[in-house]
Amino acid sequence: KNGSRQNRIGLTVSAKLAHAVHRNRLRRQLREIYRLNEGRFRRGYDIVVVTRSRAMDAPYAELEKAYLALAEKLSLLQDEAQE
Repeated sequence: KNGSRQNRIGLTVSAKLAHAVHRNRLRRQLREIYRLNEGRFRRGYDIVVVTRSRAMDAPYAELEKAYLALAEKLSLLQDEAQE
């Protein structure tokens, strides 16, 4: 928790994974996944996403599925009844 009413997102992609173009593309995809699903997340958290090598070649749909599954596992998504 960050003590505010907003979420802060941090993304890290190691330089060991790929060239800058590919790392930046992955960052853009992860930011877009959060942006499109922002309303589903609970407020007031600092969220840090550390990418792994498998994410570099993963299709967008798989990235989104994994991102949201991890958010659910960490109880970062709101319950459907709260919406």
